[in-house]
Amino acid sequence: MLRPHNRLRKEKSPYLQQHAENPVDWFPWGDEAFNRARSENKPVFLSIGYATCHWCHVMEKESFQDEEIAESLNRSFVSIKVDREERPDIDHLYMTVCQLMNGSGGWPLTIIMTPNKEPFFAATYLPKNSRYGRVGLTELLPKIDRLWREQRKALEKTTNSVMHALIASMPNPSSGSAGISEGQTAFKELNRTYDETYGGFGDKPKFPQPHWLLFLLRYWSRSKESRALEMVEHTLTRMKEGAIYDQIGSGFHRYSTDRTWRLPHFEKMLCDQALLIMAYIETFQATHKQRYADTARDIIIYVLRDLASKEGGFYTAEDADSNGEEGSYYLWTSDEITRTLGNDPLVLEAFDVQKNGNYREEASGAFTGKNVLYLKHPLASLARQQSRDETELTEYLNAARTVLFNTRSKRRRPARDDKIITDWNGLMIAALALAGRVLDEPRYIHAAEGAATFILKHLYQNEEELLHRYRNGHSAIPAFLDDYVFLAWGFIELYHATFRNKYIRIAGTLMKQAVKRFSAQDHGFYFSRDGSTDIVVRQKIFHDSALPCGNAVALHNLLKLWYITKDPFFRERAIELHKAFPNTADAPTAYLHFLSSLQWLEGPAHRVVLTGRTFDDIADFTRALRQRFLPFTTVIYQPSFPDPDPEKAVPDLRDSTDLTGKPVAIVCSDDRCHAPTADSDTMIDLLEAK
Repeated sequence: MLRPHNRLRKEKSPYLQQHAENPVDWFPWGDEAFNRARSENKPVFLSIGYATCHWCHVMEKESFQDEEIAESLNRSFVSIKVDREERPDIDHLYMTVCQLMNGSGGWPLTIIMTPNKEPFFAATYLPKNSRYGRVGLTELLPKIDRLWREQRKALEKTTNSVMHALIASMPNPSSGSAGISEGQTAFKELNRTYDETYGGFGDKPKFPQPHWLLFLLRYWSRSKESRALEMVEHTLTRMKEGAIYDQIGSGFHRYSTDRTWRLPHFEKMLCDQALLIMAYIETFQATHKQRYADTARDIIIYVLRDLASKEGGFYTAEDADSNGEEGSYYLWTSDEITRTLGNDPLVLEAFDVQKNGNYREEASGAFTGKNVLYLKHPLASLARQQSRDETELTEYLNAARTVLFNTRSKRRRPARDDKIITDWNGLMIAALALAGRVLDEPRYIHAAEGAATFILKHLYQNEEELLHRYRNGHSAIPAFLDDYVFLAWGFIELYHATFRNKYIRIAGTLMKQAVKRFSAQDHGFYFSRDGSTDIVVRQKIFHDSALPCGNAVALHNLLKLWYITKDPFFRERAIELHKAFPNTADAPTAYLHFLSSLQWLEGPAHRVVLTGRTFDDIADFTRALRQRFLPFTTVIYQPSFPDPDPEKAVPDLRDSTDLTGKPVAIVCSDDRCHAPTADSDTMIDLLEAK
């Protein structure tokens, strides 16, 4: 057949460009596609995915490269491709539809709808021919075409029902304000679903869910419930031992298809690395166990090596596939290991390398003849089995990892999604600033500042208009709520790492712009900005997904900014936003980041004002602070000489009787301040007092 003009060739998204040579007559999302659908009286076939998604690749090869499927789509539908990472508003909306219609969702997401963007069919991956209990496109497309032409009223009835359900799914503010009891309920639910053997929650598939662990750390800090910290430690340890962690090159894969963390989907996402860095760093602070700091360092090595652009920003992700096969970059035959390392029974045992392979194909469950590497035994247990010192064993395995890494580096790498998106960069800025401060690593802070500078230069126009995506010199797409609040989070962490007032000014400006552009009349924030016209419903999202939700992060930012700046604007907006959240009692684990932020309001929350002539003067204080997990403490630096900055964002909070220049710390608990102290131990005692 004659190939149509595929409009995706002009798009910047790597995912859309992956489909630019399909025989399907793809449109990007926009008026041209919907006007064509209306003028030709055709339904719209919408396909949403992302560049590093394995099953998206499968569906493209099976169906969208297939001439028969393409002919059916081109004849009877107007087909639209959307990159979910470029247009998360579209993805959120139609993923909600899929979950309402089917009870679950995923990618690739398949929606069939009217030219007015109202859906009547939703599914995820669909094969070309029916199998695995899934209808095939060869059967589905003619059936939908026939229904569209002959039973339009029945489809319109379905559409009306879906739209009513979609609108009804919008959360309503709770009649009361959530409090400490909801946090206890959430902890009990996590404890109920906790996997005692392998860590994590539920059965399979298993996602790292680092923001769940961040909640548990805060719950432990408040309640001293040792079980909460045990769950965090065991989960982080088992994930690090598993194949969800890249044992050779570091970094975490997206999720595991099994309960044991040993059968991952191999894509690596920037956002996951950022949140996991935070989880390991905070657990290091809580426990002082070096292995958690070491894991955070290893993740950062991966990010700076493989996801950092030369311009300073961070790329989005790496693919699950290479050479047309999922995970081939990461998998090894037994013979490959032996050729690389020689016959080394210790390495084979440590990483569970089997002659016939240990890796199963997901759909069939059949062994592939290849091995995915993970630690079969905890290192301490293996050291006892081998009668070796654990430190010596660790060094031995690390040497083997280095050799395997050098060998693996000669393979064809997975494709990299090299677009730079604002929200995920905001998360990585926050993670690197936190890690740099806690681990006293200036290079991490420097990398965070480099990414922040990149965003301000390329995606923040005239300090007014924030954009969502940058690629190959081209910035586009008006920012969403998550862009504003995740980036503000990053700048708040940069302030804590550097005490540079400009970062608080920027964070405050971003949050005020978010209030202006995304506020709803009944409080809370919409995901898409005011004036959005190309989606049928502006959603307010209060539940977390694989990431913390924007409304919960906004609450966290507003409270932090209130404690730093004492600007009542931030406190008032935080109280309003708190009241906007729906009742969390029925599904508490869907609101864990909100419940984490809520503990600021529950109190006590602390403010520490450090004063001295230079940063060196306050070094004892900052060293003592970074060695402890103090999630409800805000630290502010005030020079002991007059601040020449006329636009300073941080007000002068020093005790007016102490202007001698001697380094002191002033600890304030809620709104009550203690006498200044020159002793770091006294400062910590005041912070940790009940």
